Amino acid sequence: ALTRILTPKRNIDILRDIAEVKGKRPYTITFVGVNGVGKSTNLAKVCSWLMQNGQKVMMAACDTFRSGAVAQLKVHADRLNVPVFSKGYGHDPADIAAEAIAYARDEKYDVVLVDTAGRMQHNDTLMRELSKLVNTNRIDLVLFVGEALVGNDGVDQLTTFNRSLADLYVTSSTAAPRLIDGIILTKFDTIDDKVGAAISMVYSTGIPIVFLGVGQHYTDLKKMNVKTLIKTLLKA
Repeated sequence: ALTRILTPKRNIDILRDIAEVKGKRPYTITFVGVNGVGKSTNLAKVCSWLMQNGQKVMMAACDTFRSGAVAQLKVHADRLNVPVFSKGYGHDPADIAAEAIAYARDEKYDVVLVDTAGRMQHNDTLMRELSKLVNTNRIDLVLFVGEALVGNDGVDQLTTFNRSLADLYVTSSTAAPRLIDGIILTKFDTIDDKVGAAISMVYSTGIPIVFLGVGQHYTDLKKMNVKTLIKTLLKA
C-alpha cells in the first residue's frame, strides 16, 4: 500500500523533458514555497545536479521582495560558477523571469532556474504575483519546496498554494492554470515521527516527490526512490 501511495500518478523525468526542448528553447523550473524553507539553497542543489548531468544552467533572481535575496542567490551561483539574471528589487518578478528566459534562449542555455519570494500561502497579493509568473511564462516545472518536519502543515501549505495558483489565475486564454508539479522535501536527514508528511503530501494531493534534501551540501540531494524511502520510513 505504501508503494502504491508514494508511486506518483505522473512520472517527472526532468532530464528527458529537457532533452525534448533542447536546442529550441530553455527548459524552465520555478521554485516556490513558504518563507524560510531554503528555496534558494535547494535551487542551488538542483543546479549542481543538472550540471553533473551535462546541462548548461542559468539562475533567475525573481525574489524581488526580500532584502538580501538576490545577493544570497549570487553567492550560490558564484560557488557553482553559473550566471544569475537579476534586476534588483521592486520589479515585477514575472517580467524578470520573461527577460531571463529570453536571454537564456539567445545565449543557448539549457535550463533556467527561477527563484521566487517565500510567501505564506494565505497572502493573496504575493500568491497572485506567483500565479502571474508561472502562467505568463508557461513555466515547464513548478517545484514546491517543503520541510519533512512540518507534518500536516506541509499538506495545508501545498494544497493552499495550489488552490491560490488556480483561483488567482487571470488570463484571456483558455489554457489551464499552471499548478505545482512536484515536491522537494527538505531536511529528510533529520527524520523523526513527522516523516508521515512525505506520505500525507503525496497521498492527499497526488503531487509526486521529485527530490529529497538530505544535508547542507550541494550534492545532498537525492532523486526520489520509492523503495529507499519506504525502507527509511519503516526504520523510523
